[in-house]
Amino acid sequence: MYNHTVARLTYRALLGRRRALILCALPAVLLIIAVAVRALSGADDRAATEILGGFALASMVPLVGVIAGTGAIAPEIDDGSIVYLLSKPLDRRTIITTKLIVAIGVTLAFTTVPMLVAGLILNGNSQQIATAFTVGAAVASVAYSAVFLLLGTVSRNAVVFGLVYALVWEALFGSLVPGARTLSIQQWSLAVAERVAGDGADITSDVALPTAVILLVAATVLGTWYAGQRLRVLKVANDD
Repeated sequence: MYNHTVARLTYRALLGRRRALILCALPAVLLIIAVAVRALSGADDRAATEILGGFALASMVPLVGVIAGTGAIAPEIDDGSIVYLLSKPLDRRTIITTKLIVAIGVTLAFTTVPMLVAGLILNGNSQQIATAFTVGAAVASVAYSAVFLLLGTVSRNAVVFGLVYALVWEALFGSLVPGARTLSIQQWSLAVAERVAGDGADITSDVALPTAVILLVAATVLGTWYAGQRLRVLKVANDD
């Protein structure tokens, strides 16, 4: 289920100079904000929750997920180089699974590490807020990677659709329409963070933890499965 050659090619595509700079930008902004807030107001649990939840988990994690998830496969489909992999004696599920693992690894590296460091800077992990949001970012990274990898196989505008989901559905509709929050990876990961955080931490989710866990697993499994189906159809089309 994992191929080193596919992984190496995917890492090379994701961590090219321009894409790596984009991936570093949002974590850098988060760390700058954390240092500035700590310097100006001292350790503050409320500020830590608002910054880690309102900016990092709500914006940084899904945007990094869009870049890594779609970037793992969409450019190869667009320029036709995916045919090289499809012509090799590789199981299509191995290709998709390997690309998903790479996308998850990149998303985790560029979200959980800065999330934890920023949380430690902001309040020293008081109420386990830094740990809670780091765990939330980790589970969200897995689900976002699977969903955005799927988008990369079904549309040439995967980045646009990914941004619409992250910024319009989750950030805009999610803040205005209570029902929309149920179908939000952000809310599912917040439910996990709420469970990990201390009793005094002001972290809440509109989705119950058991439901959130089921939906996170379902989004990851179904997204990966359907991406594999799309890749199988793509091979048949090229053979034709």
